[in-house]
Order: sequence, then C-alpha cells, then structure tokens
Amino acid sequence: MKVIICGAGQVGWQIARHLSGEHNDVTVVDSNAELVRRATDTLDVQGIHGFASYPDVLDRAGARDADMIIAATHSDEVNMVTCQVAHSVFKVQRKIARLRAKSYLTAIYSDLYQREHLPIDVVISPEREVAAAAMQRLSAPAAFDTETFMGGQAQLLGIQIDAECPVVNTPLRQLTDLFSTLRAIVVGVRRDGTLFAPEPGDQLFVGDSCYVFSHVDDVPRTIEVFGKKEKRQDRVVVVGGGNVGLEVAKALESSTSRIRAKVIERDRKCAERAAEALERTIVLNGDGLDRSLMIEAGIDKADALLAVTDDDKVNMLAAVRAKAEGCPLAIALINDPTLVPLLPHLGIDAYINPRSTTVSSILRHIRYGRVRQVYSLGDAEAEMIEAEVLSTSPIAGQMIRETDFPEGVLVGGILKGGEMLRPSGETRIEEGDVIALFAMADDVPEVERLLQVSIDYF
Repeated sequence: MKVIICGAGQVGWQIARHLSGEHNDVTVVDSNAELVRRATDTLDVQGIHGFASYPDVLDRAGARDADMIIAATHSDEVNMVTCQVAHSVFKVQRKIARLRAKSYLTAIYSDLYQREHLPIDVVISPEREVAAAAMQRLSAPAAFDTETFMGGQAQLLGIQIDAECPVVNTPLRQLTDLFSTLRAIVVGVRRDGTLFAPEPGDQLFVGDSCYVFSHVDDVPRTIEVFGKKEKRQDRVVVVGGGNVGLEVAKALESSTSRIRAKVIERDRKCAERAAEALERTIVLNGDGLDRSLMIEAGIDKADALLAVTDDDKVNMLAAVRAKAEGCPLAIALINDPTLVPLLPHLGIDAYINPRSTTVSSILRHIRYGRVRQVYSLGDAEAEMIEAEVLSTSPIAGQMIRETDFPEGVLVGGILKGGEMLRPSGETRIEEGDVIALFAMADDVPEVERLLQVSIDYF
C-alpha cells in the first residue's frame, strides 16, 4: 500500500517506522528539511521537503496513486487543507487528520468532515486520547500502563514487580497451576531495559516490569496476586490546565464515580479559560511545583496526582513533590521515552506517553481487515493486537500448541462466542474467534500473515 505521511515529527516518524517496517511504500513530507533527512536516513521511506498542503508538493510525494494520506503536522489548518487537496485534486481514498483545537472537535460541527465539505475520514485528537489514557490509569492505579481490549472484557496491565510481590522467582508455568481459575497471562516482561515475550519457564524478578493480559472481572485479583493494592480514586489534583489538562478535568467531571478534582495552572489566561470551561472543578493559578500551592490544593489528602503540562521535567518534579507530600499515586505525562526508565527510581507510579497513545489510535484506524485494535508498547518495541480470525487464516482450526507463532509472539486471550477465555496449548483457534496477541515489533508482519490480514485490507 502507498501511504503519504505529512509531518515528520514524533508521531509522523513513529507511524512511518511502523508502516515502512511492514513493507509499505511510505513517503514522508515536512517543511523542516532536517526532519525529512532524519526519516530518510533512519527508515526505509522516501522524503519530500515542502509544505504538505501545497498541491505540487503532494504531487511530488506521489499523491496521484496513493491509497492513504495521514496529516499529522503541528498545524490543524494545514492538516485539514492537506486532506481537502488530497481528496479534491488527487482522489486519495482514505484521509486521516490529527486535530487539536477544541472548536474543530465540537460534536455539533461534526458534519464539517463529510465528503462534500472537508473530506476527512478519521479525526484524531491527541488531547482526547491522552485524557482517555489518564482515566484508564486512574481505573487501575496499581498499574503503570493499561489498555482495554475485546469490547471491554479484557485489560492489559503494566505491573512493576517489587520485593512484596508474592510470585517473585516463580516460573510462569506454575502461576497457571497456583491460580487455575485466574484468567490472566503474563505476555511481556521488561528486564534491564529490554522488552521480551517470556517463556513458560521464565521467572519474574524484583525490578522487572511485566505486561499482564487479564479478564476485566479478574483485574482486582490479578493486581492482588502481584502484590499490589487497589484504592478508589476520589480526590485528584491535576497539574497543568492547558488543552490536555482541561480534557482530563472534563473527563473527571463527567466520570460516574464523581471524582473531585483541582487543577493547578501557571498561566493566568489559561487558568481563567479552564475555570470558565469547568463546572465543579476548582482551578488554582500558580506554579505546580510550589509546595504551598500544592498543600492548598490538598495534595496531602489527594488519592492521585496527574501532572500533564507540556514540560516533561515539570511533570516529573511535580510527581516527586506530590509523593513527598504523601500522595499515594503520581502519574506523569512523558513525551520523551528515554526518561521513562528514570521514573521507578523517582518513585513515580505511572506515566502517559501522548505519542504512544496517538500512534496507537492512528494505527487502530489504519489496520483495516479484521484487526480491531492495536496498542503500541514502550518506544514502539511491541504491540498488543486484537483481531478476528478469518477462514483463510493459517491458524484457523489449529490448537495453539500446533501453531507456528514466532518466539516474540504470545496469545493473551481469546473471545469465543462473546466470552473471553484464558488460552492454553489445547485451545483450538476457530474462524470467527477474536484473538489478542502480544507481538514484538519485528514479528508483526508474520502475525499479519498468520491472521491473513494486512493494513491494505479495506
């Protein structure tokens, strides 16, 4: 499939990395020549230097025979015009745009993106994606990462292994025997900075980070098995009242659990705008690193802190400050993945990577066929893939132990007849089943072959 990616920043580069690695014809367009050079030097892609909304630039990028265009520049307007030009001039079939401004995302204006107006097939809002990720982190506070699968029946949990974990040094195959009714499987382990798919004889050690795929009803018990405690989040302090913080605060206000939130925002105009947009949330104007202001916000009585400013270091320090004041859960927004290994040493419980959430959202819409969901793990090191098994798939009709999965692939769960099951070697994969697979990045093309789907299946 031929794909044009407009914008070679963090999100555009990651999408290009995924798609070029799966042997697609990818062209990257950006007005910054250095970003284009970085993409062409590190990835198997073509690069065009120029403004993505210009028809002649898109023409040079090969828009006349492109199957899809992804507009992910830093400008909403450029992304919108790019999709319009791609549709009107070059008849590109599928157009995805990243939009940030709230006005463009208001539901009452949704007709704007119909083909006869602004022909955008999929609109991605990073702020909304991050807000959704924040709410998921709060729903499973003992996990550093979490994502929902199989229509809400399953959840992927990232759990840090500490000295209090009861299953430390226990071979994974024994966990099945010890907890025979627990519908949960360890699908990935990060040790000394390296993520891998574990073997049945592998053990978990203190300091490991593991990814567990669990039935949603068994999440509390899974958390308990790994030595963690769940606590209801009633009071939350949000540091940062910008676009992301405002979306998070709105999500907290609309939550059915009636979470009480306070927002700290340094910029006065931004704080005033947030205060006007929120109904029940108190907004404080000041420095989120100021101890006295944090105390005023009630950080010592809060159940959680969400630091979501546009500065990673401020977010990290705010989280450390909150922990020092007795806040039991601190979650930081981190754009730079190289900072993530520092978080456990600083006592920061969990993080949200906006790039990862946006990339996962875009991939979810790109991977057509019967792939229903994709979640990117770490620095695009692995993916959790949910897909329906087709009759043409090589794995249809086979038991899991008979299936030639690559070493970096593990089955996390199977949805049969609408019921999520914990798979075993004897489980037979049948047409119509929905299967959730953990796959290292290098093994994703082989997974797509086994599922008989690819991103150009639409």
